[in-house]
Amino acid sequence: MARLAVIGAGAWGTALAVQAARAGGTVTLWARDPARAAVIAAARENARHLPGIALEPSIAVTADPAALAGAEAAILAVPTQHLRGLLARLPVPLPPLILAAKGVEQGSLRLPLELLEQLRPGHPAAILSGPNFAHEVAAGLPAAAVLASRDPALREAAIGLLATPGFRLYGSDDPLGVQVCGAAKNVIAIAAGAVIGAGLGENARAALITRGLAELSRLVAALGGRTETAAGLSGLGDLLLTATGPSSRNTALGLALGRGLTLVEALAGKASVAEGASTAPALLDRATAAGVELPVCAAVTALLAGEATVAEAMAQLLARPRRDE
Repeated sequence: MARLAVIGAGAWGTALAVQAARAGGTVTLWARDPARAAVIAAARENARHLPGIALEPSIAVTADPAALAGAEAAILAVPTQHLRGLLARLPVPLPPLILAAKGVEQGSLRLPLELLEQLRPGHPAAILSGPNFAHEVAAGLPAAAVLASRDPALREAAIGLLATPGFRLYGSDDPLGVQVCGAAKNVIAIAAGAVIGAGLGENARAALITRGLAELSRLVAALGGRTETAAGLSGLGDLLLTATGPSSRNTALGLALGRGLTLVEALAGKASVAEGASTAPALLDRATAAGVELPVCAAVTALLAGEATVAEAMAQLLARPRRDE
C-alpha cells in the first residue's frame, strides 16, 4: 500500500488526502497548527474547511513534521504565497513533491515549481492542476485534472497515487504552461465575477472570459509553454469552472468588488484564500517583463488596488483599439 503525505490541511489538502485514501493509499495529513490537527484527528472531519466529509481510517492527521518520513511522495497543498515559508520549515530530505498551488509569488514573480527550484534545487517535483472544487473531489463526484512534470516516470508514479475511475488524471510534459494557466485563470475569474456583480450581464462575462483566455494563451507561449496547454484542463477547463462556478472563491471576490465593496471588505472574515487577489499584480509584472500585454489582468489589478471602479475598468477595456481577433 502506497504511503503519501499531504502538507496543508485546508479544503484542497483535505480533499486530496481523501482522494489519495480512496485510491488505496495510506495518508498522513499534516497541519501546521497542533491544536487544529488534534481537532481534525478527533472529529475525523475538517469541519472548518470541508464539513460533512468523513476521513477514512487510513488517513492520519498530525502536526509533527517527522511523521512525513517514509512517504513515497508528498503533496504541497498550500497557497502560493505561503510556499516559501513552508519549504523553509519542512525537514530534509523530502520525498518527491506534487505541488497543488496556483499563483505567482509576489516579489520574486516565481511560479510554484520555480520557487521550489530556487529553494531546493534539483528536487523531483510535479504540478497538479485542473478544474476541481475541493468539496466535489472529496465527495467522489466525477472530475479530471492534469499532472505535469518533465520526468515521465514521476508523472506516472504520481498519477498512480491519486487516480481513480472517478478522478481521471492526464499527464503533461508542459509544467510551465500548466502553472501559468493555473495562475492566470484566477485573475480572469475575479474580472468575470466583477462584471456580474456590477450588473453588466452575461454577454460581458462571456466576452471577458474569452479575451482572458487569449491573454492566458499569449503569456503561456511567451514564457516558453505550449499554447495547446491553454486549451486543456488546466487552462480552458479550469477557467470555465473558476469564472462561472458558484463555489469559486475568486468569482465570489469579483462579485463583491462589482457590488462596490473594497478589497478589505470583500476579504473580511474569509477562512479561505482567493489566490487571484495576490496573483494579479505579480502576474502583470511577470507579463510586462516578458513583453506581453494583459489588459484584463491590468484591469483587475487596478480594481483590486482601488485605482478604478468596475465601470471605469470596463470602459478602458472597451476603448482599446479595434483589431482582428
